[in-house]
Amino acid sequence: MFAAGMSTSAVAVRLRVTRQAVNGWRRAWQADGTAALLSKGPGGSAPKLDEGQVAVLQAELRRGPAAYGWDDQR
Repeated sequence: MFAAGMSTSAVAVRLRVTRQAVNGWRRAWQADGTAALLSKGPGGSAPKLDEGQVAVLQAELRRGPAAYGWDDQR
């Protein structure tokens, strides 16, 4: 869209985002090209549990609430 010369407003309307978001993308594209617009992956902090801990948690959750004294929960 940027390479085709679309205006910031037109891109914003087409993608249903704010003009401010498009301006940021346009600046990144102008500075570093298409690679700057690629996904950086999921945001947020790294998981606090390692794979082994996740496996233990999943196994405990599969046991269900009754295993922990909540007989009325299924």
